[in-house]
Amino acid sequence: MRTLIVGGVAGGMSAATRLRRMDETAEIVVFERSGHVSFANCGLPYYVGGVITRREALLLETPESINTRFQADVRVNTEVTAIDRAAKTVSVRDLATGREYTESYDNLILAPGAAPFVPPIPGAERALTLRNVADTDAMAAKVDEVLAGPEKSAVIMGGGFIGLELAENFVERGLKVTVVELANQIMAPLDVEMAIRVQWELESRSVDVITGVSVTEVGEGTVTLSDGSTLPAGMVIAAIGVRPESGLAAAAGLEISDRGGIVVDDQQRTSDPAIFAVGDAVVKRDVITGDGAMVPLAGPANRHGRLVADVIAGRDVHSETVLGTAIVGLFGMQAAATGWTEKRAVAAGRNIRVVHTHPDNHAGYYPGGEEMHLKLVIDADTDAILGAQGVGGTGVDKRIDVIATAMRGGLTASQLADLELSYAPPFSSAKDPVNMLGFQAENIRDGLVETIQWHEIAAEADKGIQIIDVRTPIELERGMIDGAINIPIDELRDRIDEVEAETILYCWQGQRSYVASRILSQLGRHVRSLDGGYRTWAGV
Repeated sequence: MRTLIVGGVAGGMSAATRLRRMDETAEIVVFERSGHVSFANCGLPYYVGGVITRREALLLETPESINTRFQADVRVNTEVTAIDRAAKTVSVRDLATGREYTESYDNLILAPGAAPFVPPIPGAERALTLRNVADTDAMAAKVDEVLAGPEKSAVIMGGGFIGLELAENFVERGLKVTVVELANQIMAPLDVEMAIRVQWELESRSVDVITGVSVTEVGEGTVTLSDGSTLPAGMVIAAIGVRPESGLAAAAGLEISDRGGIVVDDQQRTSDPAIFAVGDAVVKRDVITGDGAMVPLAGPANRHGRLVADVIAGRDVHSETVLGTAIVGLFGMQAAATGWTEKRAVAAGRNIRVVHTHPDNHAGYYPGGEEMHLKLVIDADTDAILGAQGVGGTGVDKRIDVIATAMRGGLTASQLADLELSYAPPFSSAKDPVNMLGFQAENIRDGLVETIQWHEIAAEADKGIQIIDVRTPIELERGMIDGAINIPIDELRDRIDEVEAETILYCWQGQRSYVASRILSQLGRHVRSLDGGYRTWAGV
Protein backbone atom coordinates (compact mmCIF):
# COMPACT_ATOMS: atom_id res chain seq x y z
CA MET A 1 0.00 0.00 0.00
CA ARG A 2 1.32 3.42 -0.99
CA THR A 3 0.37 6.43 1.14
CA LEU A 4 1.14 9.98 0.10
CA ILE A 5 1.00 12.75 2.70
CA VAL A 6 0.66 16.40 1.71
CA GLY A 7 2.08 18.54 4.51
CA GLY A 8 4.26 17.73 7.47
CA VAL A 9 4.53 19.27 10.95
CA ALA A 10 1.86 18.06 13.42
CA GLY A 11 -0.82 16.15 11.52
CA GLY A 12 1.22 14.95 8.56
CA MET A 13 4.23 13.72 10.50
CA SER A 14 2.09 12.10 13.19
CA ALA A 15 0.39 10.15 10.41
CA ALA A 16 3.67 9.18 8.76
CA THR A 17 5.43 7.95 11.89
CA ARG A 18 2.38 6.16 13.30
CA LEU A 19 1.75 4.42 9.97
CA ARG A 20 5.30 3.10 9.95
CA ARG A 21 4.88 1.79 13.50
CA MET A 22 1.69 0.03 12.42
CA ASP A 23 2.91 -1.28 9.05
CA GLU A 24 6.57 -1.97 8.32
CA THR A 25 5.80 -2.70 4.68
CA ALA A 26 3.88 0.51 3.87
CA GLU A 27 5.38 2.88 1.29
CA ILE A 28 5.19 6.41 2.72
CA VAL A 29 5.98 9.65 0.86
CA VAL A 30 5.65 13.08 2.49
CA PHE A 31 5.54 16.32 0.50
CA GLU A 32 6.27 19.55 2.38
CA ARG A 33 6.10 22.92 0.64
CA SER A 34 8.42 24.66 3.09
CA GLY A 35 12.02 23.79 3.82
CA HIS A 36 11.27 22.12 7.16
CA VAL A 37 9.02 19.12 7.61
CA SER A 38 8.96 18.87 11.40
CA PHE A 39 9.31 21.92 13.59
CA ALA A 40 7.90 23.30 16.84
CA ASN A 41 5.48 25.84 15.40
CA CYS A 42 4.06 26.68 18.83
CA GLY A 43 7.57 27.65 19.90
CA LEU A 44 8.17 30.14 17.11
CA PRO A 45 7.15 33.28 19.08
CA TYR A 46 9.58 32.34 21.82
CA TYR A 47 12.50 32.11 19.42
CA VAL A 48 11.64 35.57 18.10
CA GLY A 49 11.62 36.80 21.70
CA GLY A 50 14.92 35.18 22.59
CA VAL A 51 13.47 32.79 25.17
CA ILE A 52 14.47 29.90 22.92
CA THR A 53 18.01 30.81 21.98
CA ARG A 54 18.96 27.92 19.71
CA ARG A 55 17.22 27.90 16.35
CA GLU A 56 18.03 24.20 15.99
CA ALA A 57 15.84 23.48 19.03
CA LEU A 58 12.81 24.33 16.88
CA LEU A 59 13.73 21.72 14.27
CA LEU A 60 12.42 18.48 15.69
CA GLU A 61 13.32 16.18 12.81
CA THR A 62 14.96 16.38 9.41
CA PRO A 63 14.11 14.42 6.25
CA GLU A 64 17.25 12.37 6.86
CA SER A 65 16.43 11.50 10.48
CA ILE A 66 12.86 10.57 9.58
CA ASN A 67 14.01 8.38 6.73
CA THR A 68 16.61 6.66 8.92
CA ARG A 69 14.20 5.74 11.67
CA PHE A 70 10.87 5.50 9.87
CA GLN A 71 11.85 4.73 6.29
CA ALA A 72 9.65 7.53 4.96
CA ASP A 73 10.54 9.42 1.80
CA VAL A 74 10.30 13.06 2.89
CA ARG A 75 10.54 15.74 0.18
CA VAL A 76 10.83 19.33 1.38
CA ASN A 77 10.50 22.40 -0.86
CA THR A 78 8.02 20.31 -2.80
CA GLU A 79 4.46 21.33 -3.59
CA VAL A 80 1.52 19.15 -4.59
CA THR A 81 -0.35 21.23 -7.15
CA ALA A 82 -3.27 18.99 -8.15
CA ILE A 83 -5.08 15.75 -7.35
CA ASP A 84 -6.45 13.43 -10.03
CA ARG A 85 -8.95 11.39 -8.04
CA ALA A 86 -9.91 9.13 -10.94
CA ALA A 87 -6.32 8.17 -11.67
CA LYS A 88 -5.35 8.31 -7.97
CA THR A 89 -2.33 10.47 -8.71
CA VAL A 90 -1.04 13.85 -7.58
CA SER A 91 0.87 16.45 -9.57
CA VAL A 92 4.06 17.56 -7.86
CA ARG A 93 6.44 20.49 -8.37
CA ASP A 94 9.99 20.61 -7.02
CA LEU A 95 10.25 24.24 -5.93
CA ALA A 96 14.05 24.20 -6.03
CA THR A 97 14.41 22.96 -9.62
CA GLY A 98 10.99 23.59 -11.13
CA ARG A 99 10.70 19.93 -12.16
CA GLU A 100 7.12 18.63 -12.36
CA TYR A 101 6.05 15.01 -12.07
CA THR A 102 3.22 12.78 -10.87
CA GLU A 103 2.98 10.24 -8.08
CA SER A 104 0.36 7.55 -7.57
CA TYR A 105 -1.33 6.65 -4.30
CA ASP A 106 -3.52 4.05 -2.67
CA ASN A 107 -4.26 6.42 0.19
CA LEU A 108 -3.77 10.18 0.25
CA ILE A 109 -3.58 12.23 3.45
CA LEU A 110 -4.02 15.99 3.24
CA ALA A 111 -2.40 18.01 6.04
CA PRO A 112 -2.06 21.46 4.45
CA GLY A 113 -2.70 23.46 7.63
CA ALA A 114 -4.00 27.00 7.77
CA ALA A 115 -2.48 30.26 6.59
CA PRO A 116 -2.44 33.55 8.51
CA PHE A 117 -5.07 35.97 7.27
CA VAL A 118 -3.72 39.29 5.99
CA PRO A 119 -6.42 41.93 5.52
CA PRO A 120 -6.75 43.48 2.04
CA ILE A 121 -5.64 46.97 3.06
CA PRO A 122 -3.10 49.37 1.53
CA GLY A 123 0.42 48.42 2.57
CA ALA A 124 -0.58 44.97 3.78
CA GLU A 125 2.52 43.52 2.11
CA ARG A 126 4.60 45.22 4.82
CA ALA A 127 2.90 43.19 7.57
CA LEU A 128 4.72 40.08 8.77
CA THR A 129 3.04 36.80 9.64
CA LEU A 130 4.22 33.80 11.64
CA ARG A 131 3.59 30.32 10.36
CA ASN A 132 6.85 28.53 9.63
CA VAL A 133 10.58 28.69 10.21
CA ALA A 134 11.17 31.04 7.28
CA ASP A 135 8.61 33.46 8.76
CA THR A 136 10.38 33.18 12.08
CA ASP A 137 13.75 34.02 10.57
CA ALA A 138 12.27 37.04 8.79
CA MET A 139 10.55 38.27 11.95
CA ALA A 140 13.61 37.82 14.15
CA ALA A 141 15.71 39.74 11.63
CA LYS A 142 13.10 42.52 11.51
CA VAL A 143 13.12 42.82 15.31
CA ASP A 144 16.89 43.26 15.23
CA GLU A 145 16.53 45.88 12.50
CA VAL A 146 13.86 47.81 14.39
CA LEU A 147 15.82 47.72 17.64
CA ALA A 148 18.78 49.21 15.80
CA GLY A 149 16.66 52.02 14.34
CA PRO A 150 14.95 55.12 15.72
CA GLU A 151 11.37 53.73 15.93
CA LYS A 152 11.52 50.80 18.36
CA SER A 153 7.86 49.91 18.15
CA ALA A 154 5.58 47.17 16.90
CA VAL A 155 1.87 47.14 16.10
CA ILE A 156 0.16 43.77 16.28
CA MET A 157 -3.12 43.35 14.43
CA GLY A 158 -5.12 40.85 16.44
CA GLY A 159 -5.53 40.09 20.15
CA GLY A 160 -5.61 36.30 19.97
CA PHE A 161 -3.12 33.73 21.21
CA ILE A 162 -0.36 34.31 18.66
CA GLY A 163 -0.70 38.09 18.77
CA LEU A 164 -0.44 38.21 22.55
CA GLU A 165 2.45 35.76 22.70
CA LEU A 166 4.31 37.95 20.24
CA ALA A 167 3.42 41.04 22.29
CA GLU A 168 5.05 39.52 25.34
CA ASN A 169 8.14 38.45 23.43
CA PHE A 170 8.52 41.82 21.71
CA VAL A 171 8.35 43.58 25.08
CA GLU A 172 11.04 41.27 26.40
CA ARG A 173 13.20 42.28 23.44
CA GLY A 174 12.70 45.98 24.23
CA LEU A 175 10.02 47.05 21.75
CA LYS A 176 7.09 49.33 22.51
CA VAL A 177 4.05 47.26 21.57
CA THR A 178 0.47 48.15 20.64
CA VAL A 179 -2.18 45.48 20.13
CA VAL A 180 -5.10 46.49 17.88
CA GLU A 181 -8.21 44.31 18.06
CA LEU A 182 -11.39 44.89 16.04
CA ALA A 183 -13.66 43.18 18.59
CA ASN A 184 -14.62 44.83 21.86
CA GLN A 185 -12.20 42.58 23.74
CA ILE A 186 -9.01 40.61 23.26
CA MET A 187 -8.92 36.83 23.70
CA ALA A 188 -12.11 35.64 21.97
CA PRO A 189 -12.09 32.26 23.80
CA LEU A 190 -12.78 34.17 27.03
CA ASP A 191 -15.81 36.16 28.11
CA VAL A 192 -15.28 39.88 28.59
CA GLU A 193 -15.01 39.86 32.40
CA MET A 194 -12.21 37.30 32.11
CA ALA A 195 -10.47 38.84 29.10
CA ILE A 196 -10.26 42.24 30.78
CA ARG A 197 -7.89 40.76 33.36
CA VAL A 198 -5.54 39.70 30.59
CA GLN A 199 -5.72 43.21 29.17
CA TRP A 200 -4.85 44.69 32.57
CA GLU A 201 -1.77 42.47 32.76
CA LEU A 202 -0.63 43.57 29.32
CA GLU A 203 -1.19 47.22 30.14
CA SER A 204 0.73 46.86 33.40
CA ARG A 205 3.66 45.77 31.24
CA SER A 206 3.36 48.90 29.07
CA VAL A 207 1.55 47.15 26.21
CA ASP A 208 -1.11 49.44 24.72
CA VAL A 209 -4.33 47.58 23.93
CA ILE A 210 -6.83 49.22 21.58
CA THR A 211 -10.14 47.46 20.99
CA GLY A 212 -13.08 48.24 18.72
CA VAL A 213 -10.94 49.49 15.83
CA SER A 214 -8.93 47.97 12.99
CA VAL A 215 -5.83 48.84 11.00
CA THR A 216 -6.89 50.33 7.65
CA GLU A 217 -3.46 51.12 6.20
CA VAL A 218 0.12 50.07 6.83
CA GLY A 219 2.49 52.89 5.93
CA GLU A 220 6.23 53.40 6.14
CA GLY A 221 6.75 53.47 9.89
CA THR A 222 3.09 54.09 10.81
CA VAL A 223 -0.32 52.47 10.71
CA THR A 224 -3.68 54.17 10.27
CA LEU A 225 -6.67 52.98 12.31
CA SER A 226 -10.35 52.92 11.41
CA ASP A 227 -11.02 55.81 13.80
CA GLY A 228 -8.65 57.99 11.77
CA SER A 229 -5.78 57.98 14.25
CA THR A 230 -2.24 56.90 13.43
CA LEU A 231 0.32 54.93 15.41
CA PRO A 232 4.10 54.67 15.05
CA ALA A 233 5.10 51.22 13.87
CA GLY A 234 8.67 50.12 13.30
CA MET A 235 7.15 46.76 12.36
CA VAL A 236 3.63 45.44 11.84
CA ILE A 237 2.36 41.93 12.52
CA ALA A 238 -0.80 40.37 11.10
CA ALA A 239 -2.10 37.98 13.77
CA ILE A 240 -5.80 38.33 13.02
CA GLY A 241 -6.43 34.63 12.59
CA VAL A 242 -5.96 31.81 10.10
CA ARG A 243 -7.83 30.40 7.16
CA PRO A 244 -7.75 26.74 6.10
CA GLU A 245 -5.49 25.91 3.17
CA SER A 246 -8.21 23.95 1.42
CA GLY A 247 -7.62 25.11 -2.16
CA LEU A 248 -6.04 21.83 -3.27
CA ALA A 249 -8.95 19.85 -1.84
CA ALA A 250 -11.55 22.20 -3.34
CA ALA A 251 -9.94 22.02 -6.78
CA ALA A 252 -10.15 18.23 -6.57
CA GLY A 253 -13.88 18.43 -5.93
CA LEU A 254 -13.78 17.36 -2.29
CA GLU A 255 -16.52 18.64 -0.01
CA ILE A 256 -15.69 21.97 1.62
CA SER A 257 -17.64 23.68 4.42
CA ASP A 258 -19.04 27.20 4.21
CA ARG A 259 -16.07 28.35 6.30
CA GLY A 260 -13.58 26.80 3.89
CA GLY A 261 -12.70 23.71 5.92
CA ILE A 262 -12.29 20.24 4.45
CA VAL A 263 -15.25 18.10 5.50
CA VAL A 264 -14.36 14.68 6.96
CA ASP A 265 -16.15 11.87 8.76
CA ASP A 266 -15.19 10.48 12.18
CA GLN A 267 -12.35 8.50 10.58
CA GLN A 268 -11.02 11.65 8.92
CA ARG A 269 -12.13 10.50 5.45
CA THR A 270 -13.06 13.20 2.99
CA SER A 271 -15.88 12.84 0.49
CA ASP A 272 -13.45 10.61 -1.45
CA PRO A 273 -12.88 7.41 0.60
CA ALA A 274 -9.26 7.14 -0.58
CA ILE A 275 -8.42 10.63 0.66
CA PHE A 276 -8.09 11.61 4.31
CA ALA A 277 -7.49 15.03 5.85
CA VAL A 278 -6.16 16.18 9.22
CA GLY A 279 -5.04 19.32 11.00
CA ASP A 280 -6.01 22.97 10.88
CA ALA A 281 -7.62 22.75 7.43
CA VAL A 282 -10.19 20.23 8.59
CA VAL A 283 -13.67 20.66 10.06
CA LYS A 284 -13.87 19.08 13.52
CA ARG A 285 -16.97 18.20 15.53
CA ASP A 286 -17.91 20.43 18.44
CA VAL A 287 -18.10 18.73 21.84
CA ILE A 288 -21.43 20.30 22.80
CA THR A 289 -23.50 19.99 19.63
CA GLY A 290 -21.50 17.74 17.32
CA ASP A 291 -21.72 20.46 14.67
CA GLY A 292 -18.77 21.39 12.48
CA ALA A 293 -16.11 23.60 14.07
CA MET A 294 -12.79 25.05 12.95
CA VAL A 295 -10.33 24.42 15.77
CA PRO A 296 -6.74 25.12 14.65
CA LEU A 297 -4.87 23.52 17.55
CA ALA A 298 -1.86 21.21 17.65
CA GLY A 299 -3.46 18.64 19.95
CA PRO A 300 -6.29 17.58 17.63
CA ALA A 301 -3.94 17.71 14.62
CA ASN A 302 -1.53 15.26 16.20
CA ARG A 303 -4.30 13.00 17.45
CA HIS A 304 -6.06 12.87 14.09
CA GLY A 305 -2.83 12.20 12.21
CA ARG A 306 -2.26 9.20 14.42
CA LEU A 307 -5.87 8.08 13.98
CA VAL A 308 -5.70 8.18 10.18
CA ALA A 309 -2.63 5.97 10.22
CA ASP A 310 -4.54 3.47 12.35
CA VAL A 311 -7.49 3.52 9.94
CA ILE A 312 -5.21 2.92 6.95
CA ALA A 313 -3.57 0.08 8.88
CA GLY A 314 -6.97 -1.56 9.33
CA ARG A 315 -7.95 -0.55 12.85
CA ASP A 316 -11.58 0.45 13.53
CA VAL A 317 -10.98 3.75 15.33
CA HIS A 318 -12.99 6.97 15.32
CA SER A 319 -12.24 10.58 16.22
CA GLU A 320 -13.80 12.28 19.23
CA THR A 321 -15.42 15.67 19.36
CA VAL A 322 -13.16 18.61 20.25
CA LEU A 323 -13.35 20.95 23.23
CA GLY A 324 -10.94 23.59 21.94
CA THR A 325 -8.87 23.57 25.12
CA ALA A 326 -6.15 26.22 24.89
CA ILE A 327 -3.86 28.33 27.05
CA VAL A 328 -1.56 31.34 26.75
CA GLY A 329 1.10 32.53 29.15
CA LEU A 330 1.82 36.25 29.44
CA PHE A 331 4.42 37.69 31.82
CA GLY A 332 3.74 34.88 34.31
CA MET A 333 -0.05 35.08 33.97
CA GLN A 334 -1.96 32.12 32.57
CA ALA A 335 -5.20 32.43 30.60
CA ALA A 336 -6.92 29.21 29.57
CA ALA A 337 -10.28 28.01 28.30
CA THR A 338 -12.12 24.88 27.28
CA GLY A 339 -15.50 24.36 25.67
CA TRP A 340 -18.02 27.16 25.18
CA THR A 341 -18.04 30.72 26.48
CA GLU A 342 -21.10 32.25 28.08
CA LYS A 343 -21.61 34.51 25.07
CA ARG A 344 -21.61 31.52 22.73
CA ALA A 345 -24.05 29.60 24.90
CA VAL A 346 -26.41 32.59 25.07
CA ALA A 347 -26.18 33.09 21.31
CA ALA A 348 -27.12 29.42 20.87
CA GLY A 349 -30.21 29.92 23.02
CA ARG A 350 -29.06 27.69 25.86
CA ASN A 351 -30.61 27.92 29.32
CA ILE A 352 -27.45 28.36 31.35
CA ARG A 353 -26.04 28.87 34.81
CA VAL A 354 -22.71 30.60 35.40
CA VAL A 355 -20.36 30.29 38.36
CA HIS A 356 -17.36 32.51 39.15
CA THR A 357 -14.78 32.03 41.87
CA HIS A 358 -11.56 33.84 42.82
CA PRO A 359 -9.44 31.50 44.96
CA ASP A 360 -5.74 31.42 45.64
CA ASN A 361 -3.87 28.71 43.78
CA HIS A 362 -2.92 27.01 47.05
CA ALA A 363 -3.65 27.15 50.77
CA GLY A 364 -3.94 30.78 51.87
CA TYR A 365 -1.70 30.32 54.90
CA TYR A 366 1.16 28.97 52.78
CA PRO A 367 3.46 31.73 51.44
CA GLY A 368 3.47 32.75 47.79
CA GLY A 369 -0.16 32.26 46.89
CA GLU A 370 -1.39 33.69 43.59
CA GLU A 371 -4.99 34.65 42.91
CA MET A 372 -6.83 32.96 40.07
CA HIS A 373 -10.18 33.73 38.51
CA LEU A 374 -12.28 30.77 37.35
CA LYS A 375 -15.56 30.64 35.46
CA LEU A 376 -17.81 27.69 34.75
CA VAL A 377 -20.61 27.72 32.15
CA ILE A 378 -23.31 25.13 32.85
CA ASP A 379 -26.40 23.84 31.05
CA ALA A 380 -29.16 24.69 33.54
CA ASP A 381 -31.43 21.92 32.27
CA THR A 382 -28.93 19.04 32.51
CA ASP A 383 -26.12 20.30 34.80
CA ALA A 384 -23.71 19.48 31.97
CA ILE A 385 -20.49 21.49 31.80
CA LEU A 386 -20.51 23.63 28.67
CA GLY A 387 -17.17 25.33 29.22
CA ALA A 388 -14.69 26.84 31.63
CA GLN A 389 -12.21 29.71 31.72
CA GLY A 390 -9.36 30.62 33.99
CA VAL A 391 -7.06 33.63 34.36
CA GLY A 392 -4.39 34.05 37.00
CA GLY A 393 -1.11 32.72 38.29
CA THR A 394 0.38 29.26 38.56
CA GLY A 395 -2.21 26.48 38.58
CA VAL A 396 -4.78 27.83 36.15
CA ASP A 397 -3.61 25.26 33.60
CA LYS A 398 -4.19 22.42 36.05
CA ARG A 399 -7.74 23.50 36.85
CA ILE A 400 -8.81 23.97 33.24
CA ASP A 401 -7.24 20.63 32.28
CA VAL A 402 -9.15 18.91 35.10
CA ILE A 403 -12.41 20.44 33.88
CA ALA A 404 -11.64 19.53 30.25
CA THR A 405 -11.06 15.96 31.39
CA ALA A 406 -14.31 16.01 33.34
CA MET A 407 -16.14 17.21 30.23
CA ARG A 408 -14.63 14.41 28.16
CA GLY A 409 -15.67 11.93 30.84
CA GLY A 410 -19.24 13.23 30.94
CA LEU A 411 -19.15 14.50 34.53
CA THR A 412 -21.71 17.12 35.45
CA ALA A 413 -20.88 20.45 37.04
CA SER A 414 -22.07 19.29 40.45
CA GLN A 415 -19.91 16.18 40.27
CA LEU A 416 -16.81 18.38 40.26
CA ALA A 417 -17.43 18.65 44.01
CA ASP A 418 -16.52 14.97 44.42
CA LEU A 419 -13.28 14.93 42.44
CA GLU A 420 -10.41 13.72 44.62
CA LEU A 421 -7.53 15.97 43.62
CA SER A 422 -3.99 16.06 44.98
CA TYR A 423 -3.56 18.32 47.98
CA ALA A 424 -0.70 19.70 50.01
CA PRO A 425 -0.45 23.35 51.13
CA PRO A 426 2.13 24.37 48.47
CA PHE A 427 -0.07 23.05 45.66
CA SER A 428 -3.73 23.48 46.49
CA SER A 429 -6.31 23.72 49.26
CA ALA A 430 -8.18 20.86 50.87
CA LYS A 431 -11.14 22.13 48.89
CA ASP A 432 -9.54 22.58 45.48
CA PRO A 433 -10.81 25.48 43.35
CA VAL A 434 -12.35 22.89 41.01
CA ASN A 435 -14.20 21.37 43.97
CA MET A 436 -15.41 24.85 44.92
CA LEU A 437 -16.89 25.33 41.46
CA GLY A 438 -18.69 22.02 41.98
CA PHE A 439 -20.00 23.06 45.40
CA GLN A 440 -21.38 26.26 43.93
CA ALA A 441 -22.95 24.46 40.99
CA GLU A 442 -24.53 21.94 43.36
CA ASN A 443 -25.96 24.67 45.60
CA ILE A 444 -27.57 26.41 42.63
CA ARG A 445 -28.88 23.14 41.17
CA ASP A 446 -30.43 22.13 44.49
CA GLY A 447 -32.06 25.52 45.04
CA LEU A 448 -29.96 26.42 48.09
CA VAL A 449 -28.99 29.73 46.53
CA GLU A 450 -30.22 31.89 43.67
CA THR A 451 -27.52 33.89 41.92
CA ILE A 452 -27.40 36.95 39.72
CA GLN A 453 -24.65 37.82 37.26
CA TRP A 454 -22.54 40.98 37.16
CA HIS A 455 -24.16 42.19 33.93
CA GLU A 456 -27.67 41.87 35.39
CA ILE A 457 -27.13 44.13 38.41
CA ALA A 458 -27.73 47.48 36.70
CA ALA A 459 -31.18 46.51 35.43
CA GLU A 460 -32.24 45.29 38.87
CA ALA A 461 -30.97 48.47 40.50
CA ASP A 462 -33.01 50.50 38.00
CA LYS A 463 -36.10 48.58 39.15
CA GLY A 464 -35.43 49.69 42.70
CA ILE A 465 -34.45 46.26 44.02
CA GLN A 466 -32.53 46.56 47.28
CA ILE A 467 -28.81 45.74 47.10
CA ILE A 468 -26.93 44.92 50.31
CA ASP A 469 -23.16 44.81 50.69
CA VAL A 470 -22.43 42.32 53.49
CA ARG A 471 -18.74 43.13 53.84
CA THR A 472 -17.20 44.83 56.86
CA PRO A 473 -17.08 48.66 56.80
CA ILE A 474 -13.29 48.75 56.34
CA GLU A 475 -13.64 46.72 53.14
CA LEU A 476 -15.88 49.36 51.62
CA GLU A 477 -12.78 51.41 50.86
CA ARG A 478 -12.39 49.12 47.85
CA GLY A 479 -15.63 50.54 46.51
CA MET A 480 -19.32 49.68 46.48
CA ILE A 481 -21.99 49.10 43.88
CA ASP A 482 -23.94 52.31 43.31
CA GLY A 483 -27.07 52.44 45.44
CA ALA A 484 -26.06 49.57 47.74
CA ILE A 485 -26.37 49.77 51.51
CA ASN A 486 -23.99 48.12 53.95
CA ILE A 487 -25.18 45.56 56.50
CA PRO A 488 -22.22 43.38 57.55
CA ILE A 489 -23.06 39.68 57.50
CA ASP A 490 -22.64 39.29 61.25
CA GLU A 491 -25.26 42.02 61.86
CA LEU A 492 -27.92 40.69 59.50
CA ARG A 493 -30.00 38.86 62.08
CA ASP A 494 -30.10 41.88 64.37
CA ARG A 495 -30.96 44.25 61.50
CA ILE A 496 -33.46 42.02 59.73
CA ASP A 497 -36.05 44.82 59.72
CA GLU A 498 -33.82 46.76 57.30
CA VAL A 499 -33.91 43.93 54.78
CA GLU A 500 -36.70 44.20 52.23
CA ALA A 501 -38.78 41.29 50.98
CA GLU A 502 -36.66 41.06 47.85
CA THR A 503 -32.97 41.85 47.96
CA ILE A 504 -29.62 41.22 46.27
CA LEU A 505 -26.54 40.46 48.37
CA TYR A 506 -22.89 40.68 47.56
CA CYS A 507 -19.51 40.43 49.27
CA TRP A 508 -15.96 40.41 47.92
CA GLN A 509 -15.93 37.01 46.19
CA GLY A 510 -19.30 35.41 46.86
CA GLN A 511 -18.77 33.12 49.84
CA ARG A 512 -20.17 35.43 52.53
CA SER A 513 -23.11 36.53 50.40
CA TYR A 514 -23.99 32.84 50.00
CA VAL A 515 -23.96 32.36 53.77
CA ALA A 516 -25.98 35.57 54.16
CA SER A 517 -28.50 34.38 51.57
CA ARG A 518 -29.01 31.16 53.52
CA ILE A 519 -29.71 33.19 56.65
CA LEU A 520 -32.16 35.56 55.00
CA SER A 521 -33.96 33.00 52.85
CA GLN A 522 -34.80 31.08 56.01
CA LEU A 523 -36.09 34.29 57.51
CA GLY A 524 -38.62 34.78 54.74
CA ARG A 525 -36.72 36.96 52.28
CA HIS A 526 -36.33 36.37 48.54
CA VAL A 527 -32.59 36.66 48.09
CA ARG A 528 -30.21 36.58 45.16
CA SER A 529 -26.45 36.43 45.63
CA LEU A 530 -24.09 38.20 43.21
CA ASP A 531 -22.07 35.41 41.60
CA GLY A 532 -18.36 36.06 42.02
CA GLY A 533 -19.06 39.02 44.27
CA TYR A 534 -17.73 42.55 43.96
CA ARG A 535 -14.49 41.03 42.64
CA THR A 536 -16.24 40.03 39.41
CA TRP A 537 -18.56 43.05 39.11
CA ALA A 538 -15.86 45.66 39.67
CA GLY A 539 -13.61 44.03 37.10
CA VAL A 540 -15.90 45.10 34.30
